[in-house]
Amino acid sequence: MESKELARKAFMLLDEKKAIDIKVIDISKISVIADYFIITGGANERQVKALADNVEEKLGKEGVIAKSIEGYHNANWILMDYGDVIIHIFNQEDRLFYDLEKIWLDGQAVGIADLQD
Repeated sequence: MESKELARKAFMLLDEKKAIDIKVIDISKISVIADYFIITGGANERQVKALADNVEEKLGKEGVIAKSIEGYHNANWILMDYGDVIIHIFNQEDRLFYDLEKIWLDGQAVGIADLQD
C-alpha cells in the first residue's frame, strides 16, 4: 500500500474513534525514516489504547501489519511503525511535553484532502 494511502486510511481510522487533534506531517523531504508522521491524542489510557487497537485491527484485515508497536502497556505514548507511516498516539500530558509537532516543524502539515488521490 502506498504511503499516502496508508496515511489517509490511518487518519480515517483514528478519526473514527474520535482521536484528538490529528496532525499529519509529510517528512519525506527532510528525513529518510518515513514519509509521514501522524500525531494524535486520546483523552485517557482507555481511548489511547482503543485508537491503537482500531488502527492495528483494521489495517491488519487489509494485510498491513505494523513493523513494531511500542508503548502499548503504559499507553502514555503508543508508537506504531508502519514503515513509511509512523503513528504517534499520546495522552494529552505527554503530547504537550514531547511536542513532536514543534520538533518536526520543517515537515509539511497536510490535511485529509491532501491525502486523497
